[in-house]
Amino acid sequence: MEPKERDVHTLSVVVPVYRGEATLRAVVEELVAYERERLTADGHAFRVAEILLVHDGGPDGSPRVMRELAAEHPEVRPVWLSRNFGQHAATLAGMASTGGDWIVTLDEDGQHDPADIAGMLDTAMREQKPLVYAKPLNTPSHGAFRNATSRGAKKFITAFLGNPHASEFQSFRLILGSVGRGVAAYAGSGVYLDIALSWVVPAPATSPVTLRDEGERRSGYTTRSLLAHFWRMVLTSGTRGLRFVTALGVGFAVIGLLWTIWIVIARLTGIDTGAPGWASTIVVILISVGAILFSLGTIAEYLGIAVNMSLGKPPYLIVPDPADGPLGRAPRTPSS
Repeated sequence: MEPKERDVHTLSVVVPVYRGEATLRAVVEELVAYERERLTADGHAFRVAEILLVHDGGPDGSPRVMRELAAEHPEVRPVWLSRNFGQHAATLAGMASTGGDWIVTLDEDGQHDPADIAGMLDTAMREQKPLVYAKPLNTPSHGAFRNATSRGAKKFITAFLGNPHASEFQSFRLILGSVGRGVAAYAGSGVYLDIALSWVVPAPATSPVTLRDEGERRSGYTTRSLLAHFWRMVLTSGTRGLRFVTALGVGFAVIGLLWTIWIVIARLTGIDTGAPGWASTIVVILISVGAILFSLGTIAEYLGIAVNMSLGKPPYLIVPDPADGPLGRAPRTPSS
């Protein structure tokens, strides 16, 4: 009897590119080495079948590097977006364009070691999970402030918005191909990718990794973009924020009712409550107005997301190589 042919797991690697001119080549050269079939520690055969480089409209020379890599390696495939949509939208665009059994997402800066993919695949097969996050054993080299705010944001999402796995969110992921492409198909504009994955994968697994130094590469995230990143995570985490607003309103109503009862009792029993002053009135008005405005603002944000989705606003748009022109007929110059 002929031995059964060993199943080989094919991997599609998605790399969102914003400022990757200095680091992208080294990342791709490492990934290309995994084009040949390899075995994990648990004996699972795998290989990288394609590497999708998603250009997200960065300001550096990444397009030139992407074209060079695509010309040198047949498994490298650039994906061009019409403008900058953000890392999560770029990752979704790449996921939608994949065809492998598994999708691996990693950053362009070289801090994610492709050698860790084998361990993530073993974890997925051992625990039968369609989603595995890298679990860093060391502190990322982003700076103390960014690392602290990142941990705080994830704890906030876990504690107040009811997502128990927010602390595990990482941009280094292994996703079952059908799950990743399905999420990319239905995820609306402004969605936070890991929140969207949590809608269909309630309990992901984690695999230990050691993050590498980013070197001297400057992060593409500003304080403003990081805050927007966090706010997107809040808004796409469900309706618990609306429930908090409702509870806030009920709380103010209860406090007002109790204060009214106290004033009535004090008047009936002759307790001196002091002369009513304009200062306390102004404070009450300011607190009440602040609560109302906060509530309305939060509701407006939710409505904005619903409007964008109902209008069909796309989270990304894939276009041909800009160097080829709108119709793909522009002549190439030696420098392009």
